[in-house]
Amino acid sequence: MTDDVVTAPSPARRETREQRAWYFYDWANSAYVTTTATVLMAPYLTSVATAAACPNLPDGERCTATLSLLGIPISPGSLFAYTATVSTLVSVLVLIVVGGIADRSRRPTRMLAGFAWLGAVAAAAMFFVAGTNWQLGVLLLIIANLALGSSLVIYDSLLVRIASPDERDRVSSKGWGFGYLGGGILLALNFALDLFHSNLGLDREMSTRISLLSAGLWWGFFTLIPVLGLRHVGGTLAPPVQKSRGVVGGSFAQLVDTFKELRLFPQTMLFLLAYLFFNDGIQTVIGNSSLYGIEELQFSQSTVLGVFLFVQFVAFGGTALFGRVAARIGAWRTVLVCLAIWTVIVVVAFFVPAKSLVLFVALALFIGLVLGGSQALSRSLYSQLIPRGREAEFFSLYQAMERGTSWFGTLTFGLVYQFTHSYRWAIVALVVFFVVGGLLLSRVRMREGIEAAGNEVPAVI
Repeated sequence: MTDDVVTAPSPARRETREQRAWYFYDWANSAYVTTTATVLMAPYLTSVATAAACPNLPDGERCTATLSLLGIPISPGSLFAYTATVSTLVSVLVLIVVGGIADRSRRPTRMLAGFAWLGAVAAAAMFFVAGTNWQLGVLLLIIANLALGSSLVIYDSLLVRIASPDERDRVSSKGWGFGYLGGGILLALNFALDLFHSNLGLDREMSTRISLLSAGLWWGFFTLIPVLGLRHVGGTLAPPVQKSRGVVGGSFAQLVDTFKELRLFPQTMLFLLAYLFFNDGIQTVIGNSSLYGIEELQFSQSTVLGVFLFVQFVAFGGTALFGRVAARIGAWRTVLVCLAIWTVIVVVAFFVPAKSLVLFVALALFIGLVLGGSQALSRSLYSQLIPRGREAEFFSLYQAMERGTSWFGTLTFGLVYQFTHSYRWAIVALVVFFVVGGLLLSRVRMREGIEAAGNEVPAVI
């Protein structure tokens, strides 16, 4: 840890109208991320696929038949995971190309709007996934995930254009906080709909479909705020491509140059490597926490869902808390503190007794506190390490490399469970991701990396 902390930061500007508009895209898309992608779509798509493969399956029995997709036999229980994997792999290429094009667009907000509304339409159309129509669900899920990732590449890159180096920790943290609050509010409303669906004359399938529809409508409607508020934001453009190649062809060529150029920024590359490890650990813990709570700790699904809601609202406060901590000691040190807490969380999770609700809620409390802080501050740190005029292109690496390797943590989790038949060993195995990621991050020389990228060094790193 060699970066010095300057204790006399320059006065921050007042919050701008563009920054306030920017926050609301986190608010908008988190409805889909929370309600659809994280909570509802996996079990719902699995139930639709099971109905297609085993139409007369008795209650309590497990479907052993398979579906056929392009001649490939697929278990209904694996369909969601395979769909997520396909969208992940495709996004690795798509997002990098989107970043290259966005950096050459004079109105990147228009691209953000296009991808956001495409994703919102796909998310809302999941209302029509019913009966045995699992193929529609697969198609819409892939479209929505690709559109979400593409919009986030542009959204993240706009952070550099609306906030000075000294403001980015605060602005990024507040954006994440808005996301947790917005996603949590809609999830709470949908949770209430699920609890009282019979009182409203709905069966559970219809209440789930309405919840899926609400996530798409929320995403699309609230996207209006950043689209209108950021419509004049342009900023520095990347070098133009050769006209003979066109925008897309030139962006592919620029992609090769980007990877070559990345080697000229060793601190940026080291940060990305560290991020791949610790973010993979974070995503795996969050993605499997409900499974751990239900299967290993033996809580009911409603209890786990209630705890998940609790995490959403704690995370809103956690982003604000760690944003203030970062203002005093720097985002780099704050993220290292968060990773140390993550390490303790997964170790303690190994020892939590079954049905111990107090300890389970305590774990959720600490997860919520560090979740937003570690992710929001990582985004602002990375924004300091990328060259001007190449924001979307380099943020596409940030998004694509995250999505392209986010399967490694879940693979580790699954393999450890397969060999030990214990989710406890599977969860504690994730310690390695936080330890390795933290060690790599501790070796990043932030000041050197920021200066190498040609950016202004913030008062507190």
